[in-house]
Amino acid sequence: MTECSICTEVFTDPRGLPCYHTFCLKCLLNYGKDKRPGDSIPCPLCRKEFIIPCDGLSGLQKNFHIEKLLHVIQLSATRGAHEKTLDAFCSLVVSDTEQVTNFLTITEEVLHRLETEKNDVIKHVAGIEDEINTAADKLVAAIQHDKAKLVSEVGSIRVKRIKQLDTLKQEVEQHRTALESFVRDSETLLSSGTACDVTRSAISLHDRADELMKFDVIGHVDSSLSPVNVTFTSSRLMDREDSNLVGTVT
Repeated sequence: MTECSICTEVFTDPRGLPCYHTFCLKCLLNYGKDKRPGDSIPCPLCRKEFIIPCDGLSGLQKNFHIEKLLHVIQLSATRGAHEKTLDAFCSLVVSDTEQVTNFLTITEEVLHRLETEKNDVIKHVAGIEDEINTAADKLVAAIQHDKAKLVSEVGSIRVKRIKQLDTLKQEVEQHRTALESFVRDSETLLSSGTACDVTRSAISLHDRADELMKFDVIGHVDSSLSPVNVTFTSSRLMDREDSNLVGTVT
């Protein structure tokens, strides 16, 4: 955990990539020396590509967890057994808080995405309804029954999709509440708890953080929402006796 996979030495100024792999800043600068801000570059370890920040590779987020871990290792060489244990627990709680805070940020982005997609679904289906109404108005009164049937079908699609989005949004909001609660509890412990309080509570808070981070927000949303593409095809008026006079919704 404390060695860079590029130089195989102890990290110096560790920087994390979006794929959660960490490398020395100097190694990343040498690795991407021919790249510019905005360019796409693969992770040296998993090859997953990421975009270089506008201020270059130096703008990548520091991995505070690794930095604190290195700090703890350095302190452990000179401190007694009690001090080493206390520092390790404090570092562990701070690390969990930072990771949960990152997950909270991701959760907020997913909630924004869900709200945007909900609005897009409403807007798109409303446009489909306009197409249906425009086509139906050009036909005789005999097609009114078919027009109503199509509008009802599209409305059912909209209701089902919005229900899916609202359900997922509620699940993600509940997870966000749990993440926020963890951050508050851990910050309170670090700011006002005694050394004994921190030592006694660190393991349970760490287990709680692990449980919270098992919930893959993005994966859960992506696996729960199947792609939806609603289209309307206008009928060519009575081409077939059993066809819908207005058109068909797919």
